[in-house]
Amino acid sequence: MSDKRNMMNYCPEIKVVDATLRDGGLVNNFMFTDEFVSDLYKANVAAGVDYMEFGYRASKTMFNPADFGKWKFTNEEDLRAIVGTNETPMKIAIMADAGRCDYKTDILPKKDSVVDMIRVACYIHQIPLAIDMIEDAKAKGYEVTCNLMAVSKVAGDDLAKGMDMIAKSSVDCLYLVDSFGNFYPEQIANLAQKYVTAMNGKQAGFHGHNNQQLAFANTIEACRWGVNYLDVTVNGMGRGAGNCFSEQLLSFLKNPKYSTMPILQFIEKHMLKLKAEGVVWGYDIPYLLTGVMNSHPSSAIKFTKDKRTDYVQFFHELVENE
Repeated sequence: MSDKRNMMNYCPEIKVVDATLRDGGLVNNFMFTDEFVSDLYKANVAAGVDYMEFGYRASKTMFNPADFGKWKFTNEEDLRAIVGTNETPMKIAIMADAGRCDYKTDILPKKDSVVDMIRVACYIHQIPLAIDMIEDAKAKGYEVTCNLMAVSKVAGDDLAKGMDMIAKSSVDCLYLVDSFGNFYPEQIANLAQKYVTAMNGKQAGFHGHNNQQLAFANTIEACRWGVNYLDVTVNGMGRGAGNCFSEQLLSFLKNPKYSTMPILQFIEKHMLKLKAEGVVWGYDIPYLLTGVMNSHPSSAIKFTKDKRTDYVQFFHELVENE
């Protein structure tokens, strides 16, 4: 088992990963302005963030580019228009979703790309495909992580078997992902130790959702037990209830290179405007209920879009669909 770290210490091995464009893009179909993206990049650099995830590298044969903003696909030319050759300490990441990308052709060799890290995302039944994606990206020269999603739904010893398979691949970091915002800190403590142990000297990460307003608490708990790669989004912007707030975690961590001020300035300029324009994310009762029920938030997202307020009826619908 991993040792519990003292969170009052400066821990240089901790890495903060901004996922605002990718997880936040699920809220508005990635329809971000170039100014938004450029300012977010500059804010993250100034704040000392270690990695910025720009979006997905989705398949254009599976998804119509006319239906999404450019960060659903994160073309190399669009990325370079923002970051140039990225002459900064912050590294660039993109996500490749198992079964939803043409990774062999669309992920270029590292020498031809400004991207530093490929984040492979998969469900438990997709692990063999994910491992092929991991080995492909690693052979091309990238750092590679794996987000094993919806683990709150994984039964029996399948999770341990899955972790072992991924750990034996060339992956650099395996993420514990609380996709439905279902876990409590006590559960995260237990799982974090299992992930750290399974990775056997390689890295573990955590990606939380805020259905029960526990994304920040769960992120800290995972970190206490040796998880070093911590996902955040500015103002918590992400699918449904959103994620751990960048401004919270940067304010909490004791690394002197981190600064909350650039993120607060970005929120003032951009996030308040997004909310005023009607873009909706964050904790609400429908997301609480799907989190407690360990259900995918899609039903809560629809409930919110339909402007329903019959929470009791919604609860009964979730119970009936179990």
